[in-house]
Amino acid sequence: QVQLVESGGGLVQAGGSLRLSCAASGRTFSSNGMGWFRQAPGKEREFVAAISWGVGTTAYRDSVKGRFTISRDNAKNTIGLQMNSLKPEDTAVYYCAAQGLPYQVITDTRFYTVWGQGTQVTVSS
Repeated sequence: QVQLVESGGGLVQAGGSLRLSCAASGRTFSSNGMGWFRQAPGKEREFVAAISWGVGTTAYRDSVKGRFTISRDNAKNTIGLQMNSLKPEDTAVYYCAAQGLPYQVITDTRFYTVWGQGTQVTVSS
């Protein structure tokens, strides 16, 4: 079983940047497809970005395309989420997650079986 720990959240003004990291430990990290999700108060958890193993195919929700970049370093067992041009509506708890179809880019939360504890991102206007 993979264990995931997120870091890098914080408070930033609109237009600013943050970089989230997710460190994985446990079972072989490289056999998992990975994703970032977020949940704002009173809202359902939603897909943000995903990356496959190997060639690193990526997918993003429309509202973050061109602003967020997901990456992975299999040698260091980490994934990252670079967030630029942040907006107040990006405020949420951000979670990284792992799913067991490594060559697939999956946006559906139901396929993800391992989740981190989350890190808060707050964007002030």
